[in-house]
Amino acid sequence: MHLRTAVRSLLTAAAALALGCAGLTAPAHASSAPASAPTSILDVPPRGANDWSCKPDAAHPQPVVLVNGTFKLMAENWASLSPRLKRAGYCVFAFNYGKMATASVPRSAAELKDFVEAVRAATGAAKVDLVGHSQGGMMPRYYVKFLGGADKVDDLVGIVPSNHGTSNPLAKPLGDIACPACLDQMTGSELLAKLNEGTETPAGPDYTVVTTRYDEVVIPYTSALLNGPEEHVTNVVLQDRCPLDPFLHDQATKDPVVAQWVLNALDREGPADAAFGPRCIGG
Repeated sequence: MHLRTAVRSLLTAAAALALGCAGLTAPAHASSAPASAPTSILDVPPRGANDWSCKPDAAHPQPVVLVNGTFKLMAENWASLSPRLKRAGYCVFAFNYGKMATASVPRSAAELKDFVEAVRAATGAAKVDLVGHSQGGMMPRYYVKFLGGADKVDDLVGIVPSNHGTSNPLAKPLGDIACPACLDQMTGSELLAKLNEGTETPAGPDYTVVTTRYDEVVIPYTSALLNGPEEHVTNVVLQDRCPLDPFLHDQATKDPVVAQWVLNALDREGPADAAFGPRCIGG
């Protein structure tokens, strides 16, 4: 994370907090779908997301829930991937949580649980697929492991997730100012020790990790990778298939190669096919 990027993100978060974080929490009643009209400019969904009348079809039986990264809002975080998933035939849902994802991971995981229940109630689906960026790829594992999500999630796809934390030196000062989630994502944190103790990939979902060698936020980039059986866990390093892929951490959700890996994971039984050959940028 570059200092300028971190400061800009923190100022954005502070501005949102000053506005009262209107609409940044999951629905209060999981049994009913949220109102279709955003209550705040901060709560505007990305294109393709939050059509609460959408019903999954046989080819796409699980609705997809998109989970933001720290300091992110859904409209920007998923501006590219949400409409692409919608065009592919999926019911797509997104939400803002945890005061721009700065709240503690357990608190945010509880909000994710509520949102998943709202999506399941609205669509009639037994399970959802989760696609998350950065913290949004790691935090759902807390929901799966500790909050009953193991039998509610079919696929968990993490894009540059902070599964084993980061040694980025900015994590602690940002955390001390206004970001408990930043402290939770530090390498060696109590939260990550609890999350990764025993199995990292509890039975139930299939797990796909997509990361980049050029990650400047989750340091080292290998912290994203998960341990688990090959039939349920696939770890992807973008440059292993596309050596010229230039994408870093922040904009990874906008990488067309990442989108191909996400669709490969969602479109098949099990995690992404480790032998999949995406169309590389410029190729």
